[in-house]
Amino acid sequence: MSAWLIKGARVVDPASGRDETADVRIADGSITGIGSDLGDGKAEVIDADGAIVAPGFVDLHTHLREPGREDEETIATASAGAAAGGYTAICAMPNTDPVCDTSSVAEKVWALGRETGLVDVRVAGALSRGLDGAVMADIGEMVRSAARVTMFTDDGHGVQDSLFARRTMEYLVAFDAIYAEHCEDAALAADGQMHEGDRSAALGLRGIPAEAEELMAARDIALARLTGCRLHLLHVSCARTVELVRRAKAEGARITTEAAPHHFTLTDAALETYDPLMKVNPPLRASEDVDAVTRGLADGTIDAIATDHAPHAVEEKDQEFSYAPPGMLGLETALALSFTQLVEPGHLDLSRLVELLSTNPARILGLDEQGSLEIGSAANVVVIDPSARWTVDASSLQSKSRNTPFNGRELTGRVVHTFFRGRPTVQDGKALNEATV
Repeated sequence: MSAWLIKGARVVDPASGRDETADVRIADGSITGIGSDLGDGKAEVIDADGAIVAPGFVDLHTHLREPGREDEETIATASAGAAAGGYTAICAMPNTDPVCDTSSVAEKVWALGRETGLVDVRVAGALSRGLDGAVMADIGEMVRSAARVTMFTDDGHGVQDSLFARRTMEYLVAFDAIYAEHCEDAALAADGQMHEGDRSAALGLRGIPAEAEELMAARDIALARLTGCRLHLLHVSCARTVELVRRAKAEGARITTEAAPHHFTLTDAALETYDPLMKVNPPLRASEDVDAVTRGLADGTIDAIATDHAPHAVEEKDQEFSYAPPGMLGLETALALSFTQLVEPGHLDLSRLVELLSTNPARILGLDEQGSLEIGSAANVVVIDPSARWTVDASSLQSKSRNTPFNGRELTGRVVHTFFRGRPTVQDGKALNEATV
């Protein structure tokens, strides 16, 4: 079928201010109607009574691992996981092998995403060659390439050289491109394993102080003010960083931010079992930091929920805590964690959640075909059952890796259908891995 009629759902589209019960018609890849009496007998009907229809989600922060670590994840498996999680666009981080610091690598990732055809795979380019923080990457070429790169970051490595950060921001201004920072002062972090505090001392693990994030965030906010560059702070995790951003926004800074679900769901107490699945960078923080991130998401200080999806092979995570790499899966649990931790307790309403998962990330990346249910636009749509209770089963995830700390956890809210450019990539909760552009 090339036409679908989603009947009787709650349609939530913050971009248009729509929040109402209505039918949504999809035909020939586009949204052709929202309202009532839209059926003409030519569309496959989806009974969505009690469900929510929203624009497909957009992830600003996905580690695809391809090229270089296809044993951990591929663009195809990550795309399938993204679709299962309700995503219709993802942004690939550049810390692959080779690093995405040239137009050729950016175009390869972008082209493989198009070939897979399950989501819109956008590419973040590196700020520096080889992520060394010293020599600028081929930024202009990546901007002008077929991949049309708009965000640049050395994610996984904070840019330590302040002059290099300034010069790179000045260069990015010419393209109105985004400088995205992994905020971590390496000298302060000092190969830490978890959040620094009483718990790290009790567990005998080297700590990473919150100040390692706070200081770099403060520096970059100052440099963005100096240069006029668009600044995006990745995976904000600390209370004081949230407050820095709040003040900078009040002063008119061109700054956006994201938070990952694990940073508003888990605290450093989760590390008391020394479980490597709980190891992530930035680390799980204290309860007051979790509360601050939650408030920031609710009041607009933090603009987006990003997964920081970071697959790792089983043998890499299954070793002593200090040797295990940081990172956890996120694409297939982000919606449910957000619904369970943020919406159900009343921290924010459903419209705000859709803003954080879809509308705002699409705006940040400049994706005209994403983040809206405007009639005539590409049908990038997710249908959610907000009452579904389900238990995370790592073995059933679409990802090639299994490193989720939420295995066995019961959550609320699940994706029922996902449409990418009008084609179903998930139907009745089952991922369809054969979709093509």
